[in-house]
Amino acid sequence: MSSGGNSKLWGGRFTESTSDLMEAFSESVSFDRRLYRQDIAGSQAHARMLEKVGVLGAEDAKAIVEGLDAIRAEIEAGRFEWKSQLEDVHMNIESELTRRIGEAGKRLHTGRSRNDQVATDVRLYLRDAIDDLVGVIDRLALALLDLAEREADTVMPGFTHLQVAQPVTFGHHMLAWREQLMRDRSRLLDARRRTNVLPLGSAALAGTVYPIDRAFVAGLLGFDGVTENSLDAVSDRDFAIEFCACASLLMVHLSRWSEELILWSTPMFGFVALPDRFCTGSSIMPQKKNPDVPELVRGKTGRVIGDLQALLVLMKGQPLAYNRDNQEDKEPLFDAIDTVSACLRIYGELVPSIAVRRDRCAAAAAAGYSTATDLADYLVKKGLPFRDAHHAVGSAVARAVVVGCELSDLSLDELRGFSPLIEADVYERITLQGSLAARNHIGATSPEQVRAAIARARKSTGG
Repeated sequence: MSSGGNSKLWGGRFTESTSDLMEAFSESVSFDRRLYRQDIAGSQAHARMLEKVGVLGAEDAKAIVEGLDAIRAEIEAGRFEWKSQLEDVHMNIESELTRRIGEAGKRLHTGRSRNDQVATDVRLYLRDAIDDLVGVIDRLALALLDLAEREADTVMPGFTHLQVAQPVTFGHHMLAWREQLMRDRSRLLDARRRTNVLPLGSAALAGTVYPIDRAFVAGLLGFDGVTENSLDAVSDRDFAIEFCACASLLMVHLSRWSEELILWSTPMFGFVALPDRFCTGSSIMPQKKNPDVPELVRGKTGRVIGDLQALLVLMKGQPLAYNRDNQEDKEPLFDAIDTVSACLRIYGELVPSIAVRRDRCAAAAAAGYSTATDLADYLVKKGLPFRDAHHAVGSAVARAVVVGCELSDLSLDELRGFSPLIEADVYERITLQGSLAARNHIGATSPEQVRAAIARARKSTGG
């Protein structure tokens, strides 16, 4: 560590320069530089507001806005030199602005602090990220609708406890995936609403003595309103935690899809074939075709849940107001955004290319006594109490297991041995197609209802 003063923009109080080790330890520009667009937009809005209220002259405001435009263009062209000794994205941009336009650049920070500046930048960044993710979700949801429509008549086994339960259609299963995704979309938009409030003007923690117009800045930046308490505004990271919670649940849904695709693509199931371009082979086993995309998505789910955990632990012990701990909020947030976006985008490419093996799906549905409940319902409609019907059908299934056949393969005399109420029309009820067709109400699995649900979804989304 050397002595002789500190050259930092905040260094007037210090008599020693920052040690090299401290600079390397504390810098954040290596990862927060991605906030540059939001930082520049926030600074330009702040400058225009200072001009409006008479704190900043028109020439200075013009120089600041134009200087920041030039810096943004240079960053986007890859010509801007980021300096770790300037700590973060904010100081890098402000320092370069001052170097270019002189005294006017030094006036930009009037009435604000890095505390409310970074809180504003992160909110702007997350708002943009949510808007982007919602667009990606919409494209994936449309792909699910298209696949559901293509397979609206395709029978497959529905499972509980991973045991064959009742017949469903593949289209119905895809619509179940879409329902999960639509809830994720709704949660993200709800989180966006709480994200979209302006903290700028809170300054370090107590507000500012200047006659600022926060509503004017909020309008320029597209915020719905301004924060009500300066202490909370600079230290709050609830919005980041809430996003990561939404992202974690979204990833849990994608992980459940992944688990199903992994199972369905195995030779034992054989329900689907995944495109070669989304799979890899084995270095030793020539026959292998590994479902890498679903496996990676399933693995990345833990990563996003870890990002949520990191933010929760980061905030749990902090007193009001801002603490340097909060520098650690960005990497988990950025990682969650990047990971969720990548997973949604690749599923958006994968889903339209899933090849459904209808014969294997139907064979699996037929092989697991999946119409047993239909036989019980048949008996109930004949007047037998459900519990008695359940027992009679259970006995019939036990007989079919011993014989090694399906319920529909038992003779009418054999079936009547379990209940005299059974008549010849029973065979219409215990076929796969009969089972599907009978479930013909909103939310159910019949092809007719699947197509109706798809029509409603397309109408509501314009897709």
